[in-house]
Amino acid sequence: MLERPPPATPATRRLRVLILFAAAATVVVDLVNLKYSPEVGFGLGVRTVWAILRAIGFLFLAREVRFGRLSARPFGVILSATTVFAVARLVQPREHGYLPRWPVLVGLGVLMVLCGTIIWQLYRSPAIDVHLTRRPPRRRIPPWVLTARVAALAYAPLLIIPCLVAVGTLFETPRIDRTIAVPVVFTWLGFAVVGGTVTSFVSLIVLFGKRWARVLLAGISVVVLVGLPTLCWFLLGADGLIRDGAPMVVAAGLCLAGLWRSRNDPGGTKASPA
Repeated sequence: MLERPPPATPATRRLRVLILFAAAATVVVDLVNLKYSPEVGFGLGVRTVWAILRAIGFLFLAREVRFGRLSARPFGVILSATTVFAVARLVQPREHGYLPRWPVLVGLGVLMVLCGTIIWQLYRSPAIDVHLTRRPPRRRIPPWVLTARVAALAYAPLLIIPCLVAVGTLFETPRIDRTIAVPVVFTWLGFAVVGGTVTSFVSLIVLFGKRWARVLLAGISVVVLVGLPTLCWFLLGADGLIRDGAPMVVAAGLCLAGLWRSRNDPGGTKASPA
């Protein structure tokens, strides 16, 4: 039987329109930045494609809001925060000054306002709160546990994107000797694929309140929190540390915060009848 969304309200319609504007703004800002950016190369192309693909994430967020799912809140925070980081790291030029051209700055400012308003609506609007909590879940999942789950799902792309950028540097002039860079990059790629898959499974088990899964997810979060910025600095320099390490710090920090805040209430039990 197909799931039917609850009746839309004026508040949810406004929020979904706002989310669609954010999706469009993400694409427009990236395209404008490509026009004015003095930086060219494989790394910029990979980061730009990934930033544009985030528009699909906003469409999925609009669907979560439409169906009144509580997961829209943590997903909206992760998507909005990492989108601002992803776009900001693209518009920062490596040379010819520290500020991009004014059309790019205006677009980034608009995107930041849109993402901030989305987060405010998700957490501070009483009408949106009623819409997202109107349908009791089958299993009791505390909000911070759900936040940790959504944050952990962001690990795989946040690991793979800078790894692909590092692969591109192997065909140019790598920052370190190729005899060291090649095995490090491909070990990184293997960990990104395997670790991302394992993290998705473990974070799902966390929703059932299993202690071993929470400990394992916390361990993985600490590893990526320390390991990815270190790899970005080692292979991509300070520029890669800022552009690719910062979003992972946000995601891993939010996951660890979710696990810590829910340490006394891991959830996992079946929801009581309304």
